[in-house]
Amino acid sequence: MYRRLWWILGCAILGVALGLGAQTAPRFRWPVACTLGQDCFVMLYVDRDPGPGEQDFGCGRQTYDGHKGTDIAIADPTVRRPVVAAAPGRVLRVRDGVPDRLLRDRQDPRVRGQECGNGVVVDLGNDWEAQYCHLRQNTVAVRPGQTLQAGDRLGEIGLSGATSFPHVHFEVRHRGQTIDPFVGFTTASGCRVARRSLWQSDPGYVPTGAIAGGFHQDVPTAEGAEQGELNATTISATAPVLTFWARAYGALAGDVETLKLVAPDGRTVAQRTQTLTVPNRQRFAFVGQRNRDRLPLGRWQGEYTLQRQGETRVRIQREAIVQP
Repeated sequence: MYRRLWWILGCAILGVALGLGAQTAPRFRWPVACTLGQDCFVMLYVDRDPGPGEQDFGCGRQTYDGHKGTDIAIADPTVRRPVVAAAPGRVLRVRDGVPDRLLRDRQDPRVRGQECGNGVVVDLGNDWEAQYCHLRQNTVAVRPGQTLQAGDRLGEIGLSGATSFPHVHFEVRHRGQTIDPFVGFTTASGCRVARRSLWQSDPGYVPTGAIAGGFHQDVPTAEGAEQGELNATTISATAPVLTFWARAYGALAGDVETLKLVAPDGRTVAQRTQTLTVPNRQRFAFVGQRNRDRLPLGRWQGEYTLQRQGETRVRIQREAIVQP
């Protein structure tokens, strides 16, 4: 009988704690000065799988095992995007001075102990904290002890720490435990749970989308595209190669990917279609034509589509002018 009473009492205490946690939960504005779906997007969500697998809150795979934050990325890394306080609070810790560099390996020894890169940790009150990681070197604009209002500038999106693409890692904790802001305060794991979003304006769930696309006068690389180095709008007619490239996120096995390069007279001079055999959190692809003499002058067009079960999920269209 006593065991049952203790069990009931424990459940009651837990229920009160959960209720208080939910009542005191902060409400967040978007932590980047950008327009979601236009010049920024969510690349990765919190991992809600309690085991060795990965699963985001929408039951998709735009996360990785053990990922504790929301990764907000930008479409054009050459545009400097401010990171702002998502809620009022007091600055606990900051770090600046970590170089911006693209790393493929999160275990790279150069960032051991500095995986967050340049970052800010904010006390939100009532045992809540927010952390902002991967800020651009020498842009951190706050100091420990400083009081913040929602919208105050913290720094800029960067490539510092253990990251392979420019973004801010936004992490929410309550008493040290990770809280998914898309789900809210809950002890339940997995994706099929009741959601009480902590966002002031819920961004929804977009697990697949466009990142960027463009033209280049050589063979493009994913690294060059990720760093904004391949966005030519004019191309020389004597360029050795003309290529159109595209980046997307959230591609799944079975998706059909098509790239087309169209000359000024409307002819499709290069096209590639393939069915993906493995999923890709980030997808980079290109199509092109070698220049045997001189490229035709005028407006060239490139198009990328990603189709899933006959429905177009991503479409990227770009133009470039070939000049003498």
